[in-house]
Amino acid sequence: MNGCGSQRSVLPILALVLLVLGGCGYKDAPVPPLHVLPVAINDLRVDLDEKGATLSWTFPKKTMTGDSVEEISEFQVYRAEEPVDGYCPTCPVPYAAWMTVPGGLLASDEDRTATCEVRGLRPGYLYFFKVRSKAGLWIESQDSNEVRFFWQTPPAAPDGVSVVSGDGGDTVQWRPVDAATGAQAGVLRYQVYRGVDGGAVAKVGEPMAAPPYTDAAVEYGRVYAYQVQAISTYPYGSVYSGLSVAAEARPLDQTAPSPPVRVEGLRTEVGVKIFWDQPAGKDLAGYRVYRRTAGESNATLVGEVELPYNMFIDAKAPGMTLFYSVSSIDTRIPPNESDRSAEIRIDR
Repeated sequence: MNGCGSQRSVLPILALVLLVLGGCGYKDAPVPPLHVLPVAINDLRVDLDEKGATLSWTFPKKTMTGDSVEEISEFQVYRAEEPVDGYCPTCPVPYAAWMTVPGGLLASDEDRTATCEVRGLRPGYLYFFKVRSKAGLWIESQDSNEVRFFWQTPPAAPDGVSVVSGDGGDTVQWRPVDAATGAQAGVLRYQVYRGVDGGAVAKVGEPMAAPPYTDAAVEYGRVYAYQVQAISTYPYGSVYSGLSVAAEARPLDQTAPSPPVRVEGLRTEVGVKIFWDQPAGKDLAGYRVYRRTAGESNATLVGEVELPYNMFIDAKAPGMTLFYSVSSIDTRIPPNESDRSAEIRIDR
């Protein structure tokens, strides 16, 4: 009986084990967790504006064993906040799960980015964030890199922005923002942004304490739009205003080139030959030649010469004493013209 009883008692147990395994749907050995566990996110970043913060990161494309990740089910965002007055730099950050962000399918050659807006921030607090990616219910990556920032009530956007174009570039002016007072006071700086020919704006130069800002890196004939942002800096970080209303400018070349030098001339069989040395100038385009007689007070334009030539033959010169002068012109349309050179005398 004992033998039969032992067998009877064993068979139902074996049957139950087989039934459970069959119900789980496993046909082969389970996949090791590292084959599907995504690598930790390492490019978590934060961008601040006057409304709050925006977190962004790239979908992980590889698992811990180097295989391709086909799908991220979701991301878990962890957050901590600490008042500056009671912040302990050496204490552990008290993270708590804060928000889930949807994932999705990921092709092997695809770069996908996830974003998360952070609003309702409290002034005078430090904020800390990290993210984990999940490839299934129990498959969660290690922590991402950590980002942290300080939040305070942002300054107002600058107003009264204007721009004046000159030969040295565009000069941007604005009205300074009223600084906060008391415990919330920060050090104010201003960042100028520039867009070219209707394109997106980008930072130009470094933050500065006060206007004006001179933009010397401009090209004549292009349209530049300028906006200004106020930045209030505190011991734990900076907060940013929105961008100001844009002010536009179209720089024009208003500087004439230098006049020609060492102008000389002589009568020849084909006419009066005038020649000169080329002046220095990066936008020089050519020259204009003027002539007057002894009885005239004003000279008359008798010809134009384009680079690289620096000689002119006045084939219609009358047989009398003449006076010639030469000016330089640049590439602007219409061109800027220099003063005329000193006159030279050509006798009859």
